[in-house]
Amino acid sequence: MSPEVVLGDVDGNVERVAEAIASAAARGASLIVAPELALSGYVFADAAEARSAALGRHDERFAQLRAALPVGVTAVVGYAEATPDALFNTAVVFTRLRVLEHYRKAHLWGIERAIFGPGTSAGVVVETAVGSLGVAICYDNEFPEVPRRLALAGAEVLALPVNWPVVSRPPDEHPPEIIQAMAAARSSRLATVVADRRGEERGVAWTAGSAVIDGDGWIAAHPDASHSAIADLVIPTRGDKRLPPHNDLFADRRPELY
Repeated sequence: MSPEVVLGDVDGNVERVAEAIASAAARGASLIVAPELALSGYVFADAAEARSAALGRHDERFAQLRAALPVGVTAVVGYAEATPDALFNTAVVFTRLRVLEHYRKAHLWGIERAIFGPGTSAGVVVETAVGSLGVAICYDNEFPEVPRRLALAGAEVLALPVNWPVVSRPPDEHPPEIIQAMAAARSSRLATVVADRRGEERGVAWTAGSAVIDGDGWIAAHPDASHSAIADLVIPTRGDKRLPPHNDLFADRRPELY
């Protein structure tokens, strides 16, 4: 889903994300993903401005987001995380009952390096009601090792909050980040839910590349009029990477040759 995000308007962003979560859940979504830094905005002038829009892990506003979820539904939302000594580009994974995980982005893009500290893990796997959920953020997914690592660790679905700025591409082509996500999904049979920004912020136009990608690497859903991409996916049994009649995607690997 891609709710409106206003730079620095944390309370307003929390309210809009909560409304979007409730709307997606009412339509039957069991996994809901919001964009990278959805609670803060992205194009900060400096670390001081980012800190003014950052939240601590125990901020009471996360309870407002959790309250928007029915029991049994999982959500992933990007936010700017503040600690006493650093800032992080983080995604929180939660249900109505509790927060499950906070993942800090490991691969920082552009000016992010001057604002955020890097995370210490290349994605994370979280056990949820929808299965084993891999979580990475934006530029993380442009390193093929990340989605593959998460798949090898048991992830059945990848949640990918992103902020993809528009880049030039040939007419009628997908955005390159979508092509990379499709390829990564196919190479690990890892269904992927992408939540991207829309509109623009401080002159940066966003790709609006939200999509649901199935385990064969095909796009199962683009954003609709509500700016949400919703699809029903069949997820194979955990660890089942068979390619009938003769192959198995993971068993056929020969890492000693790589």
